[in-house]
Amino acid sequence: MSFYILPISIGLAFVLDLIVGDPYWFPHPVIYIGKLISGLEKAVRNSRLFTSEKKQKLCGLLIWVSTVLITAIITYFLMSIFARNVVTILLGNAIIICISLSTKCLGQEAKKVYHKLDNIDEARLQLSYIVGRDTSNLSEEEIIRATVETVAENTVDGTIAPMMYAFIGGPILSMVYKAVNTMDSMLGYKNERFINIGMFPAILDDIFNFIPARFSLVSFTIASFFLGYNWKKSFIIGIRDRKNHNSPNCAFSEGAIAGALGVQLGGTNIYFGEEVYKPTIGDRNRNLEREDIISSIKLMNFASLISLMIFLIIYMIFIVLRCI
Repeated sequence: MSFYILPISIGLAFVLDLIVGDPYWFPHPVIYIGKLISGLEKAVRNSRLFTSEKKQKLCGLLIWVSTVLITAIITYFLMSIFARNVVTILLGNAIIICISLSTKCLGQEAKKVYHKLDNIDEARLQLSYIVGRDTSNLSEEEIIRATVETVAENTVDGTIAPMMYAFIGGPILSMVYKAVNTMDSMLGYKNERFINIGMFPAILDDIFNFIPARFSLVSFTIASFFLGYNWKKSFIIGIRDRKNHNSPNCAFSEGAIAGALGVQLGGTNIYFGEEVYKPTIGDRNRNLEREDIISSIKLMNFASLISLMIFLIIYMIFIVLRCI
Protein backbone atom coordinates (compact mmCIF):
# COMPACT_ATOMS: atom_id res chain seq x y z
CA MET A 1 0.00 0.00 0.00
CA SER A 2 1.40 3.41 -1.04
CA PHE A 3 2.30 5.52 1.97
CA TYR A 4 -0.19 8.28 1.09
CA ILE A 5 -3.27 6.04 0.85
CA LEU A 6 -3.60 5.38 4.57
CA PRO A 7 -3.43 9.00 5.87
CA ILE A 8 -5.79 10.21 3.15
CA SER A 9 -8.19 7.37 3.97
CA ILE A 10 -8.14 8.25 7.66
CA GLY A 11 -8.69 11.94 6.91
CA LEU A 12 -11.64 11.06 4.66
CA ALA A 13 -12.99 8.73 7.34
CA PHE A 14 -12.84 11.48 9.96
CA VAL A 15 -14.67 13.97 7.72
CA LEU A 16 -17.21 11.31 6.70
CA ASP A 17 -17.87 10.49 10.35
CA LEU A 18 -18.45 14.16 11.19
CA ILE A 19 -20.85 14.55 8.26
CA VAL A 20 -22.71 11.24 8.23
CA GLY A 21 -22.01 9.67 11.61
CA ASP A 22 -23.87 6.42 12.28
CA PRO A 23 -27.24 6.57 10.47
CA TYR A 24 -29.94 4.59 12.29
CA TRP A 25 -30.82 2.70 9.10
CA PHE A 26 -27.25 1.49 8.61
CA PRO A 27 -26.55 -2.05 9.90
CA HIS A 28 -23.52 -1.09 11.99
CA PRO A 29 -20.89 -3.86 12.28
CA VAL A 30 -20.64 -3.28 16.05
CA ILE A 31 -24.18 -4.69 16.32
CA TYR A 32 -23.00 -7.91 14.72
CA ILE A 33 -19.81 -7.95 16.77
CA GLY A 34 -22.06 -7.70 19.82
CA LYS A 35 -24.20 -10.58 18.60
CA LEU A 36 -21.06 -12.64 18.01
CA ILE A 37 -19.85 -11.93 21.55
CA SER A 38 -23.26 -12.79 23.01
CA GLY A 39 -23.36 -16.03 21.03
CA LEU A 40 -19.88 -17.05 22.12
CA GLU A 41 -20.67 -16.15 25.73
CA LYS A 42 -23.82 -18.28 25.68
CA ALA A 43 -21.91 -21.16 24.08
CA VAL A 44 -19.13 -21.23 26.68
CA ARG A 45 -21.53 -20.81 29.60
CA ASN A 46 -23.43 -23.88 28.42
CA SER A 47 -20.28 -25.91 27.82
CA ARG A 48 -18.32 -28.20 30.10
CA LEU A 49 -15.49 -25.68 30.14
CA PHE A 50 -17.49 -23.34 32.39
CA THR A 51 -16.95 -25.31 35.61
CA SER A 52 -14.38 -23.37 37.64
CA GLU A 53 -13.08 -19.84 38.07
CA LYS A 54 -9.90 -20.63 36.16
CA LYS A 55 -11.79 -22.20 33.26
CA GLN A 56 -14.25 -19.29 33.19
CA LYS A 57 -11.32 -16.90 32.78
CA LEU A 58 -9.96 -19.05 29.97
CA CYS A 59 -13.40 -18.96 28.34
CA GLY A 60 -13.18 -15.18 28.41
CA LEU A 61 -9.82 -15.35 26.65
CA LEU A 62 -11.28 -17.78 24.11
CA ILE A 63 -14.11 -15.35 23.37
CA TRP A 64 -11.58 -12.53 22.98
CA VAL A 65 -9.31 -14.42 20.58
CA SER A 66 -12.24 -15.73 18.52
CA THR A 67 -13.87 -12.30 18.21
CA VAL A 68 -10.62 -10.58 17.25
CA LEU A 69 -9.77 -13.21 14.61
CA ILE A 70 -13.24 -13.22 13.07
CA THR A 71 -13.34 -9.41 12.99
CA ALA A 72 -9.89 -9.23 11.36
CA ILE A 73 -10.76 -11.87 8.74
CA ILE A 74 -14.06 -10.24 7.77
CA THR A 75 -12.41 -6.79 7.58
CA TYR A 76 -9.66 -8.22 5.36
CA PHE A 77 -12.30 -9.76 3.12
CA LEU A 78 -14.14 -6.44 2.83
CA MET A 79 -10.89 -4.65 2.00
CA SER A 80 -10.16 -7.17 -0.76
CA ILE A 81 -13.52 -6.33 -2.38
CA PHE A 82 -12.43 -2.70 -2.74
CA ALA A 83 -8.90 -3.58 -3.93
CA ARG A 84 -9.49 -2.64 -7.56
CA ASN A 85 -7.63 0.65 -7.98
CA VAL A 86 -6.36 3.57 -5.91
CA VAL A 87 -9.75 5.30 -5.80
CA THR A 88 -11.72 2.26 -4.63
CA ILE A 89 -9.01 1.40 -2.08
CA LEU A 90 -9.17 4.93 -0.68
CA LEU A 91 -12.96 4.85 -0.46
CA GLY A 92 -13.06 1.32 0.94
CA ASN A 93 -10.50 2.09 3.63
CA ALA A 94 -12.25 5.36 4.48
CA ILE A 95 -15.64 3.68 4.86
CA ILE A 96 -14.31 0.90 7.08
CA ILE A 97 -12.29 3.27 9.27
CA CYS A 98 -15.26 5.65 9.47
CA ILE A 99 -17.32 2.77 10.87
CA SER A 100 -14.81 2.47 13.73
CA LEU A 101 -15.22 6.17 14.61
CA SER A 102 -18.18 7.59 16.53
CA THR A 103 -17.48 11.29 17.06
CA LYS A 104 -20.71 12.64 15.57
CA CYS A 105 -22.84 9.87 17.06
CA LEU A 106 -21.53 10.51 20.57
CA GLY A 107 -22.13 14.24 20.23
CA GLN A 108 -25.67 13.64 18.99
CA GLU A 109 -26.53 11.29 21.85
CA ALA A 110 -25.12 13.71 24.42
CA LYS A 111 -27.15 16.56 22.90
CA LYS A 112 -30.30 14.45 23.15
CA VAL A 113 -29.78 14.24 26.91
CA TYR A 114 -29.14 18.00 27.00
CA HIS A 115 -32.40 18.76 25.18
CA LYS A 116 -34.40 16.44 27.48
CA LEU A 117 -33.28 18.08 30.73
CA ASP A 118 -36.51 20.06 31.09
CA ASN A 119 -38.21 16.69 31.70
CA ILE A 120 -36.12 14.78 34.25
CA ASP A 121 -37.71 11.39 33.52
CA GLU A 122 -37.10 11.71 29.78
CA ALA A 123 -33.52 12.85 30.43
CA ARG A 124 -32.91 9.80 32.64
CA LEU A 125 -34.29 7.52 29.94
CA GLN A 126 -32.21 9.17 27.22
CA LEU A 127 -29.09 8.89 29.34
CA SER A 128 -29.72 5.19 29.96
CA TYR A 129 -29.09 4.56 26.24
CA ILE A 130 -25.45 5.66 26.47
CA VAL A 131 -24.30 4.67 29.98
CA GLY A 132 -24.16 1.41 31.91
CA ARG A 133 -25.17 2.86 35.28
CA ASP A 134 -28.67 2.94 36.74
CA THR A 135 -30.20 6.30 35.75
CA SER A 136 -33.69 5.91 37.25
CA ASN A 137 -33.11 8.13 40.30
CA LEU A 138 -30.46 10.57 39.11
CA SER A 139 -30.80 14.29 39.76
CA GLU A 140 -30.27 16.83 36.98
CA GLU A 141 -26.69 17.48 38.07
CA GLU A 142 -25.97 13.74 38.22
CA ILE A 143 -27.36 13.36 34.70
CA ILE A 144 -25.11 16.16 33.49
CA ARG A 145 -22.12 14.60 35.25
CA ALA A 146 -22.79 11.20 33.69
CA THR A 147 -23.11 12.74 30.23
CA VAL A 148 -19.89 14.75 30.52
CA GLU A 149 -18.06 11.66 31.83
CA THR A 150 -19.36 9.60 28.91
CA VAL A 151 -18.24 12.19 26.37
CA ALA A 152 -14.80 12.35 27.98
CA GLU A 153 -14.30 8.60 28.18
CA ASN A 154 -15.72 7.84 24.75
CA THR A 155 -13.60 10.48 23.05
CA VAL A 156 -10.84 7.93 23.62
CA ASP A 157 -12.89 4.84 22.77
CA GLY A 158 -14.80 6.39 19.89
CA THR A 159 -12.21 8.52 18.13
CA ILE A 160 -8.65 8.78 19.42
CA ALA A 161 -7.96 5.06 19.91
CA PRO A 162 -9.48 3.72 16.65
CA MET A 163 -7.81 6.58 14.78
CA MET A 164 -4.42 5.75 16.29
CA TYR A 165 -4.77 2.07 15.47
CA ALA A 166 -5.85 2.95 11.94
CA PHE A 167 -2.55 4.79 11.46
CA ILE A 168 -0.68 1.78 12.87
CA GLY A 169 -2.50 -1.07 11.15
CA GLY A 170 -5.08 0.36 8.77
CA PRO A 171 -8.76 -0.61 8.71
CA ILE A 172 -8.11 -4.09 10.11
CA LEU A 173 -6.54 -2.86 13.33
CA SER A 174 -9.09 -0.08 13.77
CA MET A 175 -11.92 -2.65 13.56
CA VAL A 176 -10.04 -5.06 15.83
CA TYR A 177 -9.86 -2.26 18.38
CA LYS A 178 -13.61 -1.76 18.03
CA ALA A 179 -14.15 -5.44 18.74
CA VAL A 180 -11.84 -5.29 21.79
CA ASN A 181 -13.70 -2.26 23.13
CA THR A 182 -17.10 -3.87 22.52
CA MET A 183 -16.05 -6.97 24.45
CA ASP A 184 -15.04 -4.85 27.41
CA SER A 185 -18.35 -2.96 27.36
CA MET A 186 -20.28 -6.24 27.33
CA LEU A 187 -18.17 -8.50 29.54
CA GLY A 188 -15.78 -6.30 31.52
CA TYR A 189 -17.87 -5.85 34.67
CA LYS A 190 -16.64 -6.75 38.14
CA ASN A 191 -19.84 -8.35 39.38
CA GLU A 192 -20.64 -11.98 40.08
CA ARG A 193 -21.80 -12.73 36.54
CA PHE A 194 -18.78 -11.30 34.70
CA ILE A 195 -15.91 -11.17 37.19
CA ASN A 196 -14.22 -14.25 35.73
CA ILE A 197 -15.32 -14.44 32.12
CA GLY A 198 -14.72 -10.71 31.70
CA MET A 199 -11.26 -10.61 33.26
CA PHE A 200 -9.21 -10.98 30.06
CA PRO A 201 -11.48 -8.76 27.91
CA ALA A 202 -11.20 -6.01 30.55
CA ILE A 203 -7.42 -6.32 30.94
CA LEU A 204 -6.79 -6.41 27.20
CA ASP A 205 -9.04 -3.40 26.63
CA ASP A 206 -7.00 -1.53 29.26
CA ILE A 207 -3.82 -2.44 27.38
CA PHE A 208 -5.24 -1.29 24.04
CA ASN A 209 -6.35 2.01 25.59
CA PHE A 210 -3.16 2.66 27.57
CA ILE A 211 -1.51 4.99 25.05
CA PRO A 212 -4.67 6.60 23.57
CA ALA A 213 -5.96 7.53 27.05
CA ARG A 214 -2.72 9.30 27.94
CA PHE A 215 -2.55 10.90 24.52
CA SER A 216 -6.07 12.29 25.08
CA LEU A 217 -4.69 14.44 27.90
CA VAL A 218 -2.47 16.23 25.38
CA SER A 219 -5.30 16.60 22.87
CA PHE A 220 -7.78 17.93 25.43
CA THR A 221 -5.21 20.36 26.81
CA ILE A 222 -4.50 21.80 23.36
CA ALA A 223 -8.23 21.90 22.58
CA SER A 224 -8.87 23.73 25.86
CA PHE A 225 -6.28 26.34 24.92
CA PHE A 226 -7.82 27.09 21.52
CA LEU A 227 -11.41 27.02 22.80
CA GLY A 228 -10.69 29.37 25.70
CA TYR A 229 -11.11 26.94 28.56
CA ASN A 230 -8.63 26.48 31.42
CA TRP A 231 -5.92 24.58 29.55
CA LYS A 232 -3.45 24.67 32.43
CA LYS A 233 -5.93 23.05 34.82
CA SER A 234 -6.90 20.60 32.09
CA PHE A 235 -3.38 19.21 32.07
CA ILE A 236 -2.76 19.55 35.82
CA ILE A 237 -5.99 17.80 36.88
CA GLY A 238 -5.50 15.12 34.22
CA ILE A 239 -2.12 14.29 35.76
CA ARG A 240 -3.10 14.82 39.40
CA ASP A 241 -6.25 12.69 39.34
CA ARG A 242 -5.10 10.10 36.81
CA LYS A 243 -5.47 7.30 39.38
CA ASN A 244 -8.89 8.39 40.64
CA HIS A 245 -10.82 5.77 38.71
CA ASN A 246 -11.37 2.02 38.77
CA SER A 247 -9.97 1.96 35.24
CA PRO A 248 -6.26 2.76 34.76
CA ASN A 249 -7.16 4.87 31.71
CA CYS A 250 -10.47 6.73 32.10
CA ALA A 251 -9.31 9.39 34.57
CA PHE A 252 -6.94 10.99 32.04
CA SER A 253 -9.69 12.19 29.70
CA GLU A 254 -12.20 12.82 32.49
CA GLY A 255 -9.61 14.77 34.47
CA ALA A 256 -8.70 16.83 31.41
CA ILE A 257 -12.30 17.88 30.82
CA ALA A 258 -12.98 18.40 34.54
CA GLY A 259 -9.97 20.69 34.78
CA ALA A 260 -10.84 22.56 31.60
CA LEU A 261 -14.38 23.27 32.81
CA GLY A 262 -13.56 23.73 36.50
CA VAL A 263 -15.97 21.03 37.68
CA GLN A 264 -15.84 17.77 39.59
CA LEU A 265 -16.64 14.39 38.06
CA GLY A 266 -16.68 10.87 39.51
CA GLY A 267 -18.41 9.62 42.62
CA THR A 268 -20.76 6.76 43.50
CA ASN A 269 -22.90 5.12 40.79
CA ILE A 270 -25.29 2.15 40.61
CA TYR A 271 -24.49 -0.70 38.20
CA PHE A 272 -26.82 -3.71 37.93
CA GLY A 273 -28.29 -2.90 41.32
CA GLU A 274 -24.89 -2.68 43.01
CA GLU A 275 -23.42 0.54 44.41
CA VAL A 276 -19.99 1.22 42.95
CA TYR A 277 -17.85 3.92 44.56
CA LYS A 278 -15.55 5.94 42.34
CA PRO A 279 -13.14 8.62 43.59
CA THR A 280 -13.88 12.17 42.53
CA ILE A 281 -11.98 13.78 39.65
CA GLY A 282 -11.33 17.53 39.50
CA ASP A 283 -12.10 20.36 41.89
CA ARG A 284 -15.65 21.46 42.65
CA ASN A 285 -15.12 25.12 41.83
CA ARG A 286 -18.77 25.33 40.82
CA ASN A 287 -21.78 23.10 40.27
CA LEU A 288 -22.22 21.31 36.97
CA GLU A 289 -24.54 23.16 34.58
CA ARG A 290 -26.42 22.12 31.47
CA GLU A 291 -24.05 23.99 29.16
CA ASP A 292 -21.20 21.80 30.39
CA ILE A 293 -22.59 19.06 28.14
CA ILE A 294 -22.23 21.34 25.11
CA SER A 295 -18.76 22.40 26.26
CA SER A 296 -17.67 18.78 26.58
CA ILE A 297 -18.88 18.08 23.04
CA LYS A 298 -16.89 21.05 21.72
CA LEU A 299 -13.81 19.77 23.53
CA MET A 300 -14.35 16.28 22.12
CA ASN A 301 -14.63 17.52 18.54
CA PHE A 302 -11.57 19.77 18.75
CA ALA A 303 -9.49 17.19 20.63
CA SER A 304 -10.35 14.64 17.93
CA LEU A 305 -9.15 17.04 15.23
CA ILE A 306 -5.97 17.78 17.18
CA SER A 307 -5.34 14.04 17.53
CA LEU A 308 -5.74 13.53 13.79
CA MET A 309 -3.24 16.28 13.05
CA ILE A 310 -0.67 14.99 15.54
CA PHE A 311 -1.02 11.39 14.34
CA LEU A 312 -0.58 12.59 10.77
CA ILE A 313 2.61 14.47 11.68
CA ILE A 314 4.00 11.43 13.51
CA TYR A 315 3.09 9.20 10.56
CA MET A 316 4.83 11.48 8.04
CA ILE A 317 7.94 11.74 10.22
CA PHE A 318 8.06 7.95 10.37
CA ILE A 319 7.73 7.70 6.56
CA VAL A 320 10.51 10.25 6.05
CA LEU A 321 12.80 8.41 8.46
CA ARG A 322 12.17 5.16 6.62
CA CYS A 323 13.17 6.79 3.35
CA ILE A 324 16.46 8.21 4.67
